[in-house]
Amino acid sequence: MDPLFNSTDNSNNWTDVTEPNATVVYWNQFVQPVWRIVLWAIAYSTIVVVSVVGNVVVIWIIVAHKRMRTVTNYFLVNLAFAEASMSAFNTVINFTYAVHNEWYFGLVYCRFHNFFPIAAVFASIYSMTAIALDRYMAIIHPLQQRMSSTETKVIITVIWVLALCLAFPQYYYSSTTQLPGRVVCYIDWPDYPVWDFKKMYYVCVTILIYFLPLMVMGCAYLVVGLTLWASEIPGDSSDRYREQLTAKRKVVKMMIVVVCTFATCWLPYHVYFLLHEFFPHLFEKTFIQQVYLAVMWLAMSSTMYNPIIYCCLNDRFRAGFKQAFSWCPCVPDGSYEGLELKSTRYLQTQTSVYKTSRMETTVSTVLQHVGEGQSEAGARGAKATPARRLSLDLTSNGSSSRSVSKTVSETSSFYSSNNLA
Repeated sequence: MDPLFNSTDNSNNWTDVTEPNATVVYWNQFVQPVWRIVLWAIAYSTIVVVSVVGNVVVIWIIVAHKRMRTVTNYFLVNLAFAEASMSAFNTVINFTYAVHNEWYFGLVYCRFHNFFPIAAVFASIYSMTAIALDRYMAIIHPLQQRMSSTETKVIITVIWVLALCLAFPQYYYSSTTQLPGRVVCYIDWPDYPVWDFKKMYYVCVTILIYFLPLMVMGCAYLVVGLTLWASEIPGDSSDRYREQLTAKRKVVKMMIVVVCTFATCWLPYHVYFLLHEFFPHLFEKTFIQQVYLAVMWLAMSSTMYNPIIYCCLNDRFRAGFKQAFSWCPCVPDGSYEGLELKSTRYLQTQTSVYKTSRMETTVSTVLQHVGEGQSEAGARGAKATPARRLSLDLTSNGSSSRSVSKTVSETSSFYSSNNLA
């Protein structure tokens, strides 16, 4: 999807010079000096290394640790897979083509090169949209049933099917052709007398993979943010409630940073293509190659920021990264217990044992008070006092039982919400 290279009639890429002997020599005016190519190569190589390694570690942290397999994190796995794939399969090829303005990789990879980035970006941004809607439902409508793991996998599958359908025209119309002195990979869009298919397609793609999902996520996180931050924590709230609210705020803050980073990185890219479609004469200058390389680098760099954001803003991901890079001497030792928490069933069992123990203690206390009351009543000859004391003890114990039940409920709720990301 590179407008600099999508048409075979772009005579500005190669210039012909007629020599005295009447032979025509073609030269590529976009050839760059070696030092500039080296700098761009280092910049793009950094993206590939950081993105692939970071996103693979993210996938390992979630897949290899049972406590990390939540609805939010399933979508993070899909996001990491899409970004790592795009970085590995397209970034280097795109850079090579942009620098040399010549296609070396054949027709099959030409089609894949034009097809896969749109599908990957679609899968990435709609995974983030699904996370935003899941956070919205969990925080604004907490009593409604959450998505199950099966439903989450179905949604991820639907996202990829729609992504492949949206990107299919890029695959279908991709082609290669031989120009004087070089081979180019381009998209041979059909010509319709009624409407401009190419222009309409690019406008629709920009709306569907950028503006529409960002608008949905913006509205969702605005409502969630007002709910979590605008309202004050009640003064008599328990510590568990405060911890639960803090955990929710951390997850939402992390995802807002991820979305803002994505929007910032891809905005110049989409503006670039829209300008090219409506003002093509602006892209006939030689300097546009450097503009394109910078815009493309910024867009591709979005694939490497998310692992860094997770590591900085989430304790469990930070523990996982420290474990994954424990072999590196510059990585400080950290606690790995954050990822090795017990299963939910174990926590429920421990909670039940705790509740049973407290109930047994309560019953024992009641019986002890009853015995003491009966002894004292026998000594004084008063029969009303034990009954009254028994009633008071039972009332007190009922209150204690409710308090314990509340604490257990809050504890279970805290562990459930603290699983997120």
